[in-house]
Amino acid sequence: MTQPDLFAAPAFEPTLQAAHARLAAVNPAAYSRTRNHLDGAVTRLSPYLTHGFLTLPEVLHGVLQRHPLDVQHKFVFELGWREYFHHVWQQEGDAIFASLHEGPLPDAAYASELPADIRRGATGVPAIDLAVRELYATGWLHNHARLWLASYVVHLRKVRWRAGADWMYGHLLDGDLASNHLSWQWVAGTGSRKPYLFNADNVTRYATAAWHSAGSAIDRSYEELDRIARSALAVPGGCGGGIDEPAWVDTAPPAFTAPDAGQVAGRAVQLVHPWSLGSVVPAGRLRVGVLCAEFHRTWPWSGARWHFVATRMRELCDLLWVAESGALRQSLAAAASVDGRADPHLPRQLHELGLQQPVRLFESPRQRCASFTQFWRRVTSGVAAAGELLQRAN
Repeated sequence: MTQPDLFAAPAFEPTLQAAHARLAAVNPAAYSRTRNHLDGAVTRLSPYLTHGFLTLPEVLHGVLQRHPLDVQHKFVFELGWREYFHHVWQQEGDAIFASLHEGPLPDAAYASELPADIRRGATGVPAIDLAVRELYATGWLHNHARLWLASYVVHLRKVRWRAGADWMYGHLLDGDLASNHLSWQWVAGTGSRKPYLFNADNVTRYATAAWHSAGSAIDRSYEELDRIARSALAVPGGCGGGIDEPAWVDTAPPAFTAPDAGQVAGRAVQLVHPWSLGSVVPAGRLRVGVLCAEFHRTWPWSGARWHFVATRMRELCDLLWVAESGALRQSLAAAASVDGRADPHLPRQLHELGLQQPVRLFESPRQRCASFTQFWRRVTSGVAAAGELLQRAN
């Protein structure tokens, strides 16, 4: 049985006004003090960052207008994680969807399917079941809840991290393939030096009473949890009950139609896609929103995410197209010019249109950084005040 009153996260409106209202509410000092608590002063900007309503330079600039910050402030530090994950994706490509190295156990030691009791939020562990229910109800989870859920799935239930990462991505409004899948690898120990573990005491410290999980499968010492993570032993799952998982949708809403080169022939086109929804379009340009069918077959979304994205695209665009990326590329070739912003989620064929590079806050190192610490040292070398990053940003 769901309990909506437990879910404090408000709705995410797909508007620039909502994005800027959240930005205006950011309090870096409160964030630094309370960010690890589920009811802490976190920003909830992630859906707007993922979908391009805001860029990281815009976020930092907006915060610095009211709160001067040192580059090592925790708020700035956390902004770096998003770009670090994209740095790894840029360097590794599709290799991020497989284990970067072996974790506590070989990949073959883990199940390839997520158990039904986890999908239903019926494990019997309050912290896990409430996390699943909040994910389904809001499309968003506090980072601590994401880490707990991933750790339980991988280390206690012995499910392969990729199965959990794909499932969570499908339900998140802010699902970003680099941030999501590399975070799961960090938890699993396939993208970090050791597995991330948590216990009931950790939940009690950072969550409200409804999440407390004393007496459950996670009420163990860290020593015992580490032994379980490094053995074939899996803790028992739950039983019946729980809630229905919202269905994923791998096809576009009805407003999207097949591309027609005649509609753009000889026109100056501004390309809009699900990761560029903050686009400011110069006067006179034809705004064409595109969805790449093969991407969404591979990475289906929840109905809530489709609503979030499609509502904004209908507001922004003159035309809405959906097709294979090759067909989109071919039709757009009839335009006099195509402008827009590239994104790593877009297939290669659309990058060939000569789109502008993604907006970054940090200069991406040319060589792969082996850890976030190495990345952070490189991108902040010689920087004291956070505002100096904006002078370097592209």
